[in-house]
Amino acid sequence: MSAPDVLVVGAGPTGLALALQAHEHGATVRVVDRRSEALRPSRAMMVHSRTLESLRPLGVTAALLDRADRNPRAQLHLGSRVVDVALGEAAMRRTPYPHLTMVRQADVEEILQDALRRRGVEVEWGVELDALEVADERPRATLRTTHGHELVTPRYVVGCDGPASRVRNTAGIAWKGGPYRQEIVLADLELEADLTPDVLHVVAGRAGLLFLFALGEGATWRLLGTRPAGDGDQPYGQPGDAVPAAEVQALIDDAGLEAQVREMPWSAKVRLQHRVAGEFRHGPLFLAGDAAHTHSPAAAQGMNTGIIDAVNLGWKLAYADRAGPALLDSYDRERRPAARQALALTHTVFFAEASTHPLPQFLRGRVMPLLAPLLPVMVRQPHAMAAVITLLSQPWVRYPGSALSVADGLLARGPRPGDRLPDSVVMCAGRQTRLHDLTASPGVHLFLAREAECAELDRLGPRVTAHRIDSWPGTGVTAVRPDGHVGYRSARGAHALTDWLELLGAT
Repeated sequence: MSAPDVLVVGAGPTGLALALQAHEHGATVRVVDRRSEALRPSRAMMVHSRTLESLRPLGVTAALLDRADRNPRAQLHLGSRVVDVALGEAAMRRTPYPHLTMVRQADVEEILQDALRRRGVEVEWGVELDALEVADERPRATLRTTHGHELVTPRYVVGCDGPASRVRNTAGIAWKGGPYRQEIVLADLELEADLTPDVLHVVAGRAGLLFLFALGEGATWRLLGTRPAGDGDQPYGQPGDAVPAAEVQALIDDAGLEAQVREMPWSAKVRLQHRVAGEFRHGPLFLAGDAAHTHSPAAAQGMNTGIIDAVNLGWKLAYADRAGPALLDSYDRERRPAARQALALTHTVFFAEASTHPLPQFLRGRVMPLLAPLLPVMVRQPHAMAAVITLLSQPWVRYPGSALSVADGLLARGPRPGDRLPDSVVMCAGRQTRLHDLTASPGVHLFLAREAECAELDRLGPRVTAHRIDSWPGTGVTAVRPDGHVGYRSARGAHALTDWLELLGAT
């Protein structure tokens, strides 16, 4: 087997998305995972709009939405009161996915794996990274397979192998942070209870929030609850020992929910930590997803942040052979600050959800039930709900200081280099369409305003697609990176476009 451009270690959502993104932009990839098979319980249950936007050029978003609940409803149990919330009516702006999307991690992994298989890339299960070194700037990876050991010399190795990452440990990269004092309990349940079916139930108790998702994989309900962390040395972030039914029932009782556990085919406790790697790139070695950053499941950031890591890095690895050094350097400089922001968000939300500090306990146990009569009015405000759901989708992720963000001259209103490209309706080639429809294919996308001149049009290679936007007056030019962020923008033609494309390796 010839050496691939990219060896991806770990076949979770991050590793699969990274392999797909790199492959779609021209790299050869190989994906290995030490697990013997793909099956494992889902830990993530939500995909945010920015993640769906990022995956759309890879041709998998429609399949994800087919398996998703795009109009989820929730019931908040606040003491004796129950408040209905229509989460699908958020009506977020400037995105083709203005809804909250509930979908199992297992479904995400299956769809990404199927997409790779259709492109001739099979995940190699039961293959473990046994040793890794770098010689003459080239990785040398020793894989342990069922047939013995195999030496592989790819151009790049990406560790998507979780919080205990072998790639990160081998590279000697610092793992900064610490453990939480709480742990997660997961369980698939059949309950004897008067609960509205097919609805997310959120129970606010003094000890913490209890979630019941109508997305169980071994039963009707998937329970997620928090409790003080116990003893044990199981790996962080991974489902560990089973939890006795009596302890799960105690969580339900402590939350104040009138429900009895009838069947429990599966349960596990998960130890939690909050950490960020000291660097996301060490020469030809890279980290993404939980190998680069790990935190609590609060605010549903883990899987989504990892996929966005993958979409950011995959095309850069594919283009690096024709690019300057700034391209690969930009991964750490863009994504590590974003990971720290995501960790800060999850840390704040988790404190409110699960902390045993007197303040959040008082707010959950006393104040929230008192506010229950006001909540129906508050949650019916679409702008308020949209603001909350938009926040979870990471609109604050911008790369204005990146070497790949280039502004040519003074710019008028609109997205700045480094910003995500917002969606909007435009006229292109005599028809009405949306910007995100135009960028729904791999590569760099170039938008030319109505009067813009671009001498480079005849010399654009296959990595660049140009679009004339008839409804944009003036001479402006905007170039969008393969991960959906504006990279280059000029109000006066494409004078510096060639230099920017060479920086990316897109010429």
